[in-house]
Amino acid sequence: MRLSSILSSASSLFLASLAVAEGASDVIDLTPSNFQSVVNHESIMLVEFFAPWCGHCKALAPHYEEAATALKEKSIKIAKVNCVDEADLCQEHGIQGYPTLKVFRNGTPTDYTGPRKADGIISYMIKQSLPAVSAVTVANFEEFKKADKVVALAFLSSSAEAPGPEFSATAEKHRDDYLFGISTDAEAAKAAGVTPPAIVLYRSFDEPQTTYPYPISSANVEELEGWIKDLSVPTIDEVNAENYMVYAQSGKPLAYVFLDPTDSRKDEIIETVKPIAAENRGHINFVWIDAIKFGDHAKALNLPEAKWPSFVVQDLTKQLKYPLDQSKDFTAENIKEWTDLFNAGKLEPQLKSQPVPESQDEPVYNLVGKEFEQIVFDDEKDVFVEFYASWCGHCKRLKPTWDSLGEKYSTLKDRVVIAKMEATENDLPPSVPFRVAGFPTLKFKPAGSREFLDYEGDRSLESLVAFVEENAKNSLDASVPVHNQSAPPVLVDQHHDEL
Repeated sequence: MRLSSILSSASSLFLASLAVAEGASDVIDLTPSNFQSVVNHESIMLVEFFAPWCGHCKALAPHYEEAATALKEKSIKIAKVNCVDEADLCQEHGIQGYPTLKVFRNGTPTDYTGPRKADGIISYMIKQSLPAVSAVTVANFEEFKKADKVVALAFLSSSAEAPGPEFSATAEKHRDDYLFGISTDAEAAKAAGVTPPAIVLYRSFDEPQTTYPYPISSANVEELEGWIKDLSVPTIDEVNAENYMVYAQSGKPLAYVFLDPTDSRKDEIIETVKPIAAENRGHINFVWIDAIKFGDHAKALNLPEAKWPSFVVQDLTKQLKYPLDQSKDFTAENIKEWTDLFNAGKLEPQLKSQPVPESQDEPVYNLVGKEFEQIVFDDEKDVFVEFYASWCGHCKRLKPTWDSLGEKYSTLKDRVVIAKMEATENDLPPSVPFRVAGFPTLKFKPAGSREFLDYEGDRSLESLVAFVEENAKNSLDASVPVHNQSAPPVLVDQHHDEL
């Protein structure tokens, strides 16, 4: 299939919505009788395994139809399997949830890892249909550079010329994410206004054309992918379920502007922040977010009032939050000052904490953020903590067992603490070398140590007790006084700055 045929008018697919025609669908229905003959015949095909009652499937349906109509022009077919009617077929393909999307190449499936909106599905499948690196000439240069939201194009004298091999390796690594091309056509370079060797990034947003600014002959995969990733997100964009992982996986701090989308000043507010976002590109990602729809997320980031616009920087790696005081005016000056202080390391994270309980009469210690360091880093005690969420079903099932564990050691509270902390209502201090990523999370800190041990066994009382007895530094024999024990000294490395 010719490249020009695949990419012809592709830019319009991303810039305009395609009306889904009433009547016959462009999505092919697959059953056991036609699955093999249809799927095996296609060099590439997208198949959705769905259930009619599934809410996520219903939300996907119009986008899937729209993508099918658009991709039909590119000879890329889209199909679906009703897993209620064709349960055996879905079981044969290992379907465990809905919707599940798979890309088939001549009948061989791989997981679909792209977006779930129409333009994202179109973009992903076009990239999947092309080689990792496409050959570009002056004849298809104009259409190729507009064929996706982010297009990386290397202009070289030959594909073997540096950084051709490194560029190709980058393309292989990120073929699902971006469109890559190499041109050895002097006329194409002339049309682009560059002198080989050069790498140009074309985007459908912000500055449409950016040339690689560093020494190109020595560029390696890490440098190239870092440069492309930094430029692959807009200076400031709306963050939602579709693109959040792009920001989360970058590892960079995320600066949120919480907005009421019905506010007549919305565009003006975004423009106010844009120069600050541009100044911090590559260091902090800036986004705006629907404060009405995601009000709970604002509270999770320690913005207590429903007052918009509001601003907060989150260190995604350490899960630390730096909200700008909502009593301050939302001005460019205040946003810039806050961002500069964050970059300089001069801000203290705001740690959310429930009130310290007035009493601790239960066998399990009710731990809150304000006293985490005082309780957990007590070198005289072994501490076993369950990090839970009130809504978590697994946590609810663990509760009676955890209470029994606390009861077992209730006479040894001077040496063993069995604790629990509601992790959605209490933040961990920066001194803690881990973040809670799921519930329940069980961590054990031996007395006199700064190391946290993960509990990964089964959730039975017997296994939990065995874990405590194996790892506790204190004697669990009540007849042995605590003061007769010699806990190992805490070693302090003056040059260690990890925490």
